Amino acid sequence: MKLILMMAMTLDGIIAKDKTQNVDWSSPADKKAFIKETKKHKAIIFGQTTYEVMGSHLPGRFNLVLTMTPEKYKDKEVAGELGFFKGTPAEVLNHLESKGFETAILGGGAGTNASFLKANLVDEVLITIEAKIFGRGLNFTEGKDLDMELELIESKEIGDNAVQLRYRVKK
Repeated sequence: MKLILMMAMTLDGIIAKDKTQNVDWSSPADKKAFIKETKKHKAIIFGQTTYEVMGSHLPGRFNLVLTMTPEKYKDKEVAGELGFFKGTPAEVLNHLESKGFETAILGGGAGTNASFLKANLVDEVLITIEAKIFGRGLNFTEGKDLDMELELIESKEIGDNAVQLRYRVKK
């Protein structure tokens, strides 16, 4: 299964000022690119904190929320749109494959990103660099110790002073 980590971040590498900040700070161009990419792949993985900050799932694609307590969310599940899962990153991808998905977007947050990167399961990283500087906050891997080589596949201006970079993870 192909997994693409997709995030918006400030020029100084911050995805949010803290764990409660929604990504409403990103540009309209980033939001448009995010919707297009996630609908193309039809599945998106979030951690529980990211899902709770968002306040609801994203329609038009399958949202898989990772949580230590999936039973707590049983009444919120929506067939074909929203599910909750507990497992290792490899088990998560196996679960999605069993549902017929061939690709998925990893949409954060920082801890979730780090766990999939550490497990060497991310194939591409698609980052929107926003024309902002926060100075401090959460970086997109929660400061975990990683040492990964990437190869630039594409770079493009997407509007609103934002640049999108797509990298292949060298494995």
